[in-house]
Amino acid sequence: MMISIPDDLLAELDAEAEARHTSRSALIAQATRREIQTPDAARVDELVSAARAALADTGTWSAEKLVREQRTAH
Repeated sequence: MMISIPDDLLAELDAEAEARHTSRSALIAQATRREIQTPDAARVDELVSAARAALADTGTWSAEKLVREQRTAH
């Protein structure tokens, strides 16, 4: 596999790998894994906006009232 990394970033990468007592490849793999697992903030915002739009016409509700109704129903 070949990837291109600017020289200045490569120097930072090598320095960080050395400071962490690991290899360049291991540090790249770890950073890539973390980036892939981290939710994309823009996508999360899209989903929250869509959820708000979907719930916009549902009216208001009270968590306290809901809990009280659930307690009396049982």
